[in-house]
Amino acid sequence: MKKIAFLTALALVASSASAQKLTPVKLQLKWFPQAQFAGFFVAQAKGFYKAEGLDVQLLPIGDQSPIQTVATGTADFGTTWITDLLTARQQGIPVVHIAQLFQKSGFTLVSLKTNNITKPEDLKGKRIGVWPSGNEYPAVALLKKYNMTTSLDSTASNPSVQAVTYPFDPSIVFPDKVDAVSAMTYNEVDQIVGLGYPLDKLNIMHTSDYGINLLEDLMFTSEKVLADKNFRGSGLTGKQIAAKLVRATIKGWNYAVRNQKEAVGIVLVNCGNTCKGSGSRSSALSHQTWQMAEIAKLYNAGPTLKGRAGYLDPAVYKQNVALLKSLGILKADPSPAAVDYSVWQAATGLK
Repeated sequence: MKKIAFLTALALVASSASAQKLTPVKLQLKWFPQAQFAGFFVAQAKGFYKAEGLDVQLLPIGDQSPIQTVATGTADFGTTWITDLLTARQQGIPVVHIAQLFQKSGFTLVSLKTNNITKPEDLKGKRIGVWPSGNEYPAVALLKKYNMTTSLDSTASNPSVQAVTYPFDPSIVFPDKVDAVSAMTYNEVDQIVGLGYPLDKLNIMHTSDYGINLLEDLMFTSEKVLADKNFRGSGLTGKQIAAKLVRATIKGWNYAVRNQKEAVGIVLVNCGNTCKGSGSRSSALSHQTWQMAEIAKLYNAGPTLKGRAGYLDPAVYKQNVALLKSLGILKADPSPAAVDYSVWQAATGLK
């Protein structure tokens, strides 16, 4: 009788241990830890990933592209911008869009009010600070829409605008070396304010206000992961793991947006010197609080406002593709395999 009780106890312990076994997942972030990725850190801290049976490791990338780490299998999933993903597909890299987190572009061009740059046409003949490695596309697209060329175009004999490439720290070029500078609403705008240029002294031109709404932070993976019949020996397919990851991440983002102060506290635990913001005189707390508030605006837009967080609006996607084709960045429409809606549908139960 005692032996039976002992064996039963062992079985219960084994069952409990098995229930606690989590599937390891590596997710590559596009940049250093900051509130830009608050939803991921919140999902991790609040146990949303664990509740889905996942042990998610968030990998900071710095100024490299997460496309390569996912393509090579160093990471299973990643975050990036729509332009990065579609240009990678064009190059034959089999990455797949599975969820669209930010529904509105946060890209802006910032100038001093004394420069009198209040509309795109005012940029003609000016110097514009842009980022490298494809991050300049929103600025180039805006200029092309208003019939201007840049010095980045080797075929332009007399470019309308002089592009000054700089490595993400506005203090390197602003305001002495450029008339306007690229800045994300949630990051560099606050850094510029921290450099001693208050908002009432600045003109901030949002490219999305002029029809240039190239989508930014999204979740993606590889065709190999999605085709995996037994992801890391979990007994689940890659698609099932992807759906669990997306579901928990959306839950994390919804919580972060509703509880911004708590979310910022979670972010601060995860990030180091970059929390303050390069070139900024503000504290890490104030910079991340600014960032969280601005990020919430990009998340709470479009489909999210209709209860469809993470959904890639087909009409907006089509507009993005058309814009990138008009710039010559895409040579043709992407393969239908570039976007997999089935993951989002499984994650949300929506169609």
